[in-house]
Amino acid sequence: MIFFVLLLVLVFVAQIVELFLPPLGWLHSAHVMLVPVIVFYGAMALPFSLMLALAFFAGLLLDAFTVQIIGPRVEIAFGWSILLYGVLAAIMHGFKPLFVRGRWEVHCLLSGIFTSLILLAQYLMITFRRGALLVNKDVWWQVAGPGVVALLIAPLLFWSLHWLGRATGNSYLPQEEAYR
Repeated sequence: MIFFVLLLVLVFVAQIVELFLPPLGWLHSAHVMLVPVIVFYGAMALPFSLMLALAFFAGLLLDAFTVQIIGPRVEIAFGWSILLYGVLAAIMHGFKPLFVRGRWEVHCLLSGIFTSLILLAQYLMITFRRGALLVNKDVWWQVAGPGVVALLIAPLLFWSLHWLGRATGNSYLPQEEAYR
């Protein structure tokens, strides 16, 4: 339970830190998104109920920071990312047997893909509300760039969170001795 509370605190801190991180110029001004990687690690390392609570919290924070109301229209509806985080984290939770065997490659890859899916869903919601779908190279870099960054930082962040889980005695992590 200590590890779950630490993940909640890390999600909150990471959401604030994301606001102050500058866009990456070398990747077409893509933003760094830390919260999805933390949530997706939690999907592997926590039981289903706590994973859903973590996804709810991360989605609530994302909605609180991205809700846009322009005139009488709501650009990004409140509550959609809670559902999106829940579905994506549940898919990641389905790959938990690989995590138990010490195989993180699929999870790192899915962290990048799912991060891009979150941004694609935001973009599609905004364009659907505005009624004009604009597709160009810059839009795709804004969607795919953070996924690439998430893919690159996932192994280090997963390793750090795994170490933190072991240090706090997270009983849901696999036992090392059983798989050697």
